[in-house]
Amino acid sequence: MNWYEKLNKYFPVEEMKSKKHMEMLLDEKGDVYHKDEGPYHVLMYAEFDSFIFIDYVWVSSQARGQGIGHKLIKKMKEHNKPILLEVEPVDYDDSDSAKRLHFYKREGFSHAQYIDYNRRSLATEEETPMEILYWSPNDDPEEKIYEKMKKMYEAIHTYKDEEIYGKAYQPVDEVLTYDEERDSNDIFETLTEKV
Repeated sequence: MNWYEKLNKYFPVEEMKSKKHMEMLLDEKGDVYHKDEGPYHVLMYAEFDSFIFIDYVWVSSQARGQGIGHKLIKKMKEHNKPILLEVEPVDYDDSDSAKRLHFYKREGFSHAQYIDYNRRSLATEEETPMEILYWSPNDDPEEKIYEKMKKMYEAIHTYKDEEIYGKAYQPVDEVLTYDEERDSNDIFETLTEKV
């Protein structure tokens, strides 16, 4: 299985970029968009001047519990920049979603509670609400995280979207909003310790 097949088997269709999209990012934005691949992992990320965005991280089920995910995150933290990523809300029917959250909580990530993030999938046409997690070496306020997410969305997620998919993703202001009155609980507080 190649790196794309590994990601494609693991991530829901509404969260996946096409292979063409990812190859174009690697090829045309290789100064920003990167692939870190090993026999038991695939990490796709974008590194900007002031932050890193983790697009996809996959660790083989055969290698879970061996510290591969921790080493990958540690390597990212050594860049000494905020790290941002998207996660789906916890689905109690999918134990992996809770395991992922436990992992990021252990790694010191915070939940951006004031950022509402909801984009329509070009593959399914369905609205896909996501939550933003971040780790910041300098305790950046959520407003700064929001600005970084908007930059990433426009540079990575919507890169040549019409050329690749024949239609465009929604504009950033429809997808991402910042609201300090947002009714959102800390996603980590909803986790049960059993997982």
